Amino acid sequence: MAPQATQIDHILIEKSARRLTASLDGAVVMQADVALGFAPEGDKQQEEDGKTPVGIFRIDRRNPRSAFHLSLGIDYPLPEDIERGQSQGIDPGGDIFIHGQPNGVTGITLPGDWTAGCIALSNSEIAQLWSLTPNGTVVEIRP
Repeated sequence: MAPQATQIDHILIEKSARRLTASLDGAVVMQADVALGFAPEGDKQQEEDGKTPVGIFRIDRRNPRSAFHLSLGIDYPLPEDIERGQSQGIDPGGDIFIHGQPNGVTGITLPGDWTAGCIALSNSEIAQLWSLTPNGTVVEIRP
């Protein structure tokens, strides 16, 4: 672990392990258990399927006033997701974030996979990740 790091350049989310690993130049800066979408198996295909997408993304926005404690936006859907959705006549979904617990939930971390497709951390963990993560950070989500 490199606790003195003030920034990261890569976030790895391993869906099967329910684990987020943030690193800088390959050195682990933080790890956290995560909750995923309510139907976590497989890649996100369409709006409201409850799946967390798989692929290589980037942090492209931040929302300190979201419905959840701090939100780091992921640039899903990518052009190929939009194209796939159009060819199948479906909405590929969007608004995928790494975020904390719902506002109003204090002192606990909700159990199980409960998001609509996002990646959820405890409020203290998202606060740490928020402080370390610049926009443009690579987010790799594996099955």
